[in-house]
Formats: sequence, C-alpha cells, structure tokens
Amino acid sequence: MSMEHKEEALKEVLEVKVSIIVVSTSRYEKKIRGEEFKDESGEEAVKIAEKYGFKVLCKEVIPDNEKMIREELFNKVEMGSDMIIFIGGTGLSQTDVTCEVLQNILDKRIDGFGEIFRMLSYREIGAAAIMSRAIAGLFKGVLVAAIPGSQKAVTLALEKLLFPEVKHILYHARKK
Repeated sequence: MSMEHKEEALKEVLEVKVSIIVVSTSRYEKKIRGEEFKDESGEEAVKIAEKYGFKVLCKEVIPDNEKMIREELFNKVEMGSDMIIFIGGTGLSQTDVTCEVLQNILDKRIDGFGEIFRMLSYREIGAAAIMSRAIAGLFKGVLVAAIPGSQKAVTLALEKLLFPEVKHILYHARKK
C-alpha cells in the first residue's frame, strides 16, 4: 500500500469511533456485584484513543463468554463503531475464547497484526511472546482487534500498530 493511499485515507476518513470491550470474568463479576475494580488496560486504551483524537463510544467489561463476545461485537457494529477493540481473553487457558470467537466471525483477517505484535513483544519480553495471541480483521467494514489484557500489550498494540494505521485500514475496507 502506497503512501498516496495513506494520505488519501487521512483526508477521507475524518472521524474514528472506537468501542473498547474488556474481556475479564473476574472484573465482570466485581462489576455486577457493585464492587470496585481496577481496569488499567481499558483506561489506557481510552487515554490513547483520545490522544489520537478518536471518539470513544463506550468502554465495557464482559466475561470470557462466547455468546457475550459475539453479542458485543454485533451490538457495537450496530452502534456505528469504526473500530472495536477487545482487551483480554486471549491467553491459553480454556476460558480464554476471544480469539476463537472473532476468528470464526471476521470477514477478512489482517494476519500481519498478530505477527508483528508478537515480534515486537519478543523484543520486550523474550520467548514468552509465543504465548501472545492477538488478532485483527474486518467485520462488516469495521476494524476488529483482540489484544492481550496487560497494559503494556495494550499500549504496544494501539500505539505502534493499530492506531497509526486505522484510517488507512478503514479507507481500504470501505472502498468498493
């Protein structure tokens, strides 16, 4: 993709509306019990999105649950999101299902995202990066990504990969 396309994208895609979904059963259970909980990764995502001038439509917490992940995806597309970021639920435990749910729904995958995310993670954390599962793709013209729940992973994924290219990606996704 040429720089001309990127410049054109910056002129054409003026606003980016972002929905942030934190996937964490423990935080969700605290939320429904009315208990306080820390959501540093979700707050970091909001902060970075606002720094880029994007409009944050919502930040929600849901459990590691296939049905709820799917419902949130469809609801946020309906809401008019341009980008939906799922934070967490990407690990290797049996309850971590975010990647599986999304990879079965996405219209197109952006494989380079996960590959480069792991490469950059490897530079920071070494061999443990092989356990980092991150995916991105398009669903109904909306950019959808699932990233690990650590604050460092959120910063890396958003600042180094997704946010610098989101307008360019949306430009191509919407092109007929």
